[in-house]
Amino acid sequence: MQTIQDFFTHDHRDCDHRLADLESAVADQDWPAAETACARFHHDLERHLQREETLLFPAIDTFTGSSGGPTEVMRREHDQMRALLTDVQDTLARRAVDPCLGNIETLMTLIQLHNVKEEQILYPMADKHLSAGRDHLMGQVRTLEPA
Repeated sequence: MQTIQDFFTHDHRDCDHRLADLESAVADQDWPAAETACARFHHDLERHLQREETLLFPAIDTFTGSSGGPTEVMRREHDQMRALLTDVQDTLARRAVDPCLGNIETLMTLIQLHNVKEEQILYPMADKHLSAGRDHLMGQVRTLEPA
């Protein structure tokens, strides 16, 4: 079965591509494409965040014995991403090209910095410590859709 690292890193790349599609559509002022790209990105990002928050992070918290460590930092950054996505959606709705592109750039930067921490620290740690329950966890992760 696929590792936690491989699965979630692939999930990151899918979200990255969706956000790049949104950025291109906004830059081209192709508003129907931008709306579609934004909806797809929102769905994929939220699914990814919920996979981590409802399944992966609690499993990590169990083996670390605390929800105050690295998962707390990741959860706060997830909240920042959601807030920035709301800003993107607001500027997109107003067809405000430059502010929208600025919000997208800020969101991209936050996501990239966040992903590095997860991919270099959190996911390898999860693969190491969750090996016994990994197949069950990954089965749940694959089927989760955003609420």
